[in-house]
Amino acid sequence: MKRIIAIALLALPMGAFADHLDVINFKLKEGCDFAKFLQIAGDFNTQWGASHGYHAEVAVPLQSNDLESMRWLGRSKDAATFGKAWDTWRTEAANPNSVAGKLSARFEACSINTERRGFDVY
Repeated sequence: MKRIIAIALLALPMGAFADHLDVINFKLKEGCDFAKFLQIAGDFNTQWGASHGYHAEVAVPLQSNDLESMRWLGRSKDAATFGKAWDTWRTEAANPNSVAGKLSARFEACSINTERRGFDVY
């Protein structure tokens, strides 16, 4: 019985410490190179992501069943933070004069998203 209680107590706090990982597969459009996309991603992190609890990195496959797609790896402290940031992004991106709107237009001109997944990371 003590083992069951110990396991339950150890498992409960894990949910509180789960980061949220936002994984988007994307391909670059013709006329956009990797350096340009990295600049947009960097601008996203400093101009929008940092103030909304979201930070992204870009992963380039070395070994994969899909060597043409890159991955956007966005991290938030938890799913609730991600959800709030996502709601804000969608609202702000609809305004072409907002920071999110300008960043969204740059992303759309440079890349096309092919898949998206979300994960809890422990």
